[in-house]
Amino acid sequence: MSGDRIKLTVKERDSLGSAETRRLRKDGYIPGVLYGKDEPRAIAIEERALRNALTGDSGLHAVLDVVLEGQKTTHPSILKEYQQHPVRGFISHVDFHEVRLDRPIQASVSVTLVGGDESPGVGEGGVLSQPTQELNVEALPMEVPDHIDADVSKLGMGDMLRLEDIALIEGVTFLDDPHETVIATVTMPRAEEEPETTPAEGEEAEEGAEPAEGEEPGEGGGDESEGDQPDSTEG
Repeated sequence: MSGDRIKLTVKERDSLGSAETRRLRKDGYIPGVLYGKDEPRAIAIEERALRNALTGDSGLHAVLDVVLEGQKTTHPSILKEYQQHPVRGFISHVDFHEVRLDRPIQASVSVTLVGGDESPGVGEGGVLSQPTQELNVEALPMEVPDHIDADVSKLGMGDMLRLEDIALIEGVTFLDDPHETVIATVTMPRAEEEPETTPAEGEEAEEGAEPAEGEEPGEGGGDESEGDQPDSTEG
């Protein structure tokens, strides 16, 4: 479970725009927005503090006690969305949503396969695949799991593990279809296709080399189509 509550002090920013954003990042801050009971607030978070907050045991599901610089009010919040630089990979923008700790929230939680080396199907040479990487759940903010383990140690060749096979977690409700959501499968490896054989040099020339009856070699077979001939049918 998330369980962690981490204090995160942020500062409000008055100036917006790309120039201000570049200045913040240069100074080691990440721009963001805090959505709460009042109007959204534009904020800036120290990059190191945010990284430490989101790399704990609860990961991205940690409950953050956001405090605006110079104020005492705590805003329990969760990381709702973040953007990453497409090339360098660092977080470039974050959205925090203030939550009530006594009301359930919905979240996407990653699925971790365990016991793959013990699967009989894998032992026979089968391929273990994971069609579903994340599950949608509903739980109180402090009870959202950081990940969900899926035991695949008993999967044989051709077997699949569905959401309905996953053990229920106290306080957590799965929102996806329990039967239609396939977590993992073990399938036969695909047979390698044999490369197509090409005719040996000279074989193509031999095929169809016989001239048609009554036709001298090199004659006939012109490219003119019937549509190029005059119509001799009388109307």
